[in-house]
Amino acid sequence: MSRYLIVGGTRGIGNALARQLLAQGHEVFIWARHAADVNGAQVFINNPAESVPDLTGLPDTLDGVAYCPGSINLKPFARLSAEDFAADFAQNVLGAVRSLQAVLPLLKKSPQASVVPQASVVLFSSVAASVGMPFHASIASSKAAVEGLVKSLAAEWAPAIRVNALAPSLTQTSLAEKLINTSEKMDAAAKRHPLQAIGKAEDVAAMAAFLLSPSAAFITGQIIALDGGISSIKN
Repeated sequence: MSRYLIVGGTRGIGNALARQLLAQGHEVFIWARHAADVNGAQVFINNPAESVPDLTGLPDTLDGVAYCPGSINLKPFARLSAEDFAADFAQNVLGAVRSLQAVLPLLKKSPQASVVPQASVVLFSSVAASVGMPFHASIASSKAAVEGLVKSLAAEWAPAIRVNALAPSLTQTSLAEKLINTSEKMDAAAKRHPLQAIGKAEDVAAMAAFLLSPSAAFITGQIIALDGGISSIKN
């Protein structure tokens, strides 16, 4: 049994990840902005996007951390304010920075792998960080910063801690609800992807769970696309 912290584990991909890890018999701790019941997990109120998180309730050792909060702030560039950019950066980058700085001592104590201590961190980027998309200037900027953070920390923390990121395309979560809240929108979004579908939270969570596990012991510093082929295939 391993011990995992999921930041943003009460909704969307984070919640799917929490449920999958719990089903595998792991101990799961969640930081969330609001109280919620996730059966089997211990949930604590923390919002690292705004302040340094409180470690109360966490064990002395963590084997992995997933930072799942995100934002979808789609506007023409001319209508994006400096405050929009700052809010997206705080949510996607500074929240991850504060979380990881707070729990780094706990990750360093992980005895997860058999040869060397090797904990795992999973962050979230977006297909928009690598594929130019209109109206994505703010979110693409912050997610590109996440990718830079991943590669820097993977280098700095090796071999003790692995750091990777997932870069999904549009995924069926409440965060994306306004973009897929009609059958017409859903069909149009699906047709933009070579696989003619949009992502499911469970599929993205399954890859996150794999990266957190010792099965991914030789993977670090990677940005892994889960995007139905939209970043690499033209059909």
